[in-house]
Amino acid sequence: MDARKGDWVRIHDAVLEAGKRAPSVPEDTQRVPLEMWVKGFLLDEGANIGDRVKIETYIGRIVEGVLVEVNPYYKHDFGKCVPELLYIGKQVRSLLDEDGE
Repeated sequence: MDARKGDWVRIHDAVLEAGKRAPSVPEDTQRVPLEMWVKGFLLDEGANIGDRVKIETYIGRIVEGVLVEVNPYYKHDFGKCVPELLYIGKQVRSLLDEDGE
């Protein structure tokens, strides 16, 4: 068993299948489903990755979907340091002080 009741998990579900999107949506977007990924607390007694489960989101919504991750976390970053950007704030303050604003 990958997750137990109360574990923080992430689920996935297709909200709208391809071809059932609004007519105003661009053609390339209509060819793919509208998908959702939601994090919350597992309500089922236990589940494995790939099982259809119910969760309660942090704000109390009950949502169903396929379990994709247990204890999800943010894996993105903002890239490598750009040294030239480190001093911009100080330079702007200095310029504003010089102009008397």
